[in-house]
Amino acid sequence: MSRRQLERGAALRGMVAADGIVPLGQDFPSDGSGPDTDCHILHLDMDAFFASVEQLRRPDVRGRPVIVGGTGARGVVSSADYLARSYGVHSAMPMVRATRLCPDAVVLPPDGAAYRQASRAVMDILRSITPLVQPLSLDEAFMDVSGARRRLGGPVRIAAMIRERVRTEQRLTCSVGVAATRFTAKLGSTHCKPDGLLLLPTEHVQSFLDPLPVGALPGVGDRTEETLKRLGVRTVGDLARTEPELLCMELGNKAGTRLAELARGVDDGPVEPDTPDKSLSAEETFEHDVAEPEVVHRELLRLSEKVARRLRASGQVGRTVSVKLRRADFTTFHRSRTLPESTDVAREISAVARGLYDAAGLERTRLRLVGVRVEGIEPAEHAHRQLTLGEEDTGWRDVEQVMDRVTARFGPGAIQSAVLAKRDENSL
Repeated sequence: MSRRQLERGAALRGMVAADGIVPLGQDFPSDGSGPDTDCHILHLDMDAFFASVEQLRRPDVRGRPVIVGGTGARGVVSSADYLARSYGVHSAMPMVRATRLCPDAVVLPPDGAAYRQASRAVMDILRSITPLVQPLSLDEAFMDVSGARRRLGGPVRIAAMIRERVRTEQRLTCSVGVAATRFTAKLGSTHCKPDGLLLLPTEHVQSFLDPLPVGALPGVGDRTEETLKRLGVRTVGDLARTEPELLCMELGNKAGTRLAELARGVDDGPVEPDTPDKSLSAEETFEHDVAEPEVVHRELLRLSEKVARRLRASGQVGRTVSVKLRRADFTTFHRSRTLPESTDVAREISAVARGLYDAAGLERTRLRLVGVRVEGIEPAEHAHRQLTLGEEDTGWRDVEQVMDRVTARFGPGAIQSAVLAKRDENSL
């Protein structure tokens, strides 16, 4: 969770439960007449997921604060268990500061394969209930259980069953919000973390929302929050009472309309199972700040290869390439360019990324982090590449597909670009 998410969660958990919010553990009528009658949306959020998976794999660290993240001097926190969080540790915090706040913590490097395997097992549980499952990340998902009610009972019964199955089958805990909309279900799961279940009946949603700070709403970042404060809007209730026309004038039509609806608990978006990725990205924080363009170019090539490999593995291509460049003072620049045709070729992505870096005017500027992102993603079979007259196929896609097969068989690092291999030899 990000710092903003943690702050939102703290604001929610600090509230006295609003009237009408159903206490958990309460039984509900099986005839569908309970307060969850129209609350068919569930939001499941795993509790301190990465850290919890590590505690399962390493029984010797149980009972001690656990932090998962980069272990180098420039590392950042990816996840922290609730014991570590009680010391003030949160995700995206520099690891140096985290270990200063919690010196007794066990610090472990991330193991993406283990987390993906645990995530698949949890998502399989959800899909055994309903096919309408929309994963948002490895550790959270929306569900629409309206079609499962006749077979399994009301939404709260289903949520309780899911929590029990996750606990017994995976030995992990999760929190579940139950509501009529995705937005309010997600707020519910945040409110009851960790290891909780909360129903927000539709008739009591407004009384639940009104006292919340506007920062609890999705899409309200620091800049939007400052704009709203200038208007005297500090709580969701204030926002609900503000004329939508004024919000549109200050925030733009799309953002203003959206926030006006959320402040009233309106969110008509359906659960969309298996929503395809809109973008794929990779980034790297350097061990030491880097100013040499040739070093940045090599890193952009490595990140481009990583993104292209993921594109090919998922059968997708993308059309817009962007770079993320963070200076030593944490000032961050984003630059992007849209290609004439979609691609999954690392050489093509890398060429654009290098060009964007070169044009950013940051040569010899010390950089802390660089990243590569490909957007405008679509299935590869939907994208047709047509060579122009006289243009030759470079063959790089075939070369990279061979590299994919070698990597799949022998593991990462078994084969790589000559430029990257030379860098590794020089570092020995």
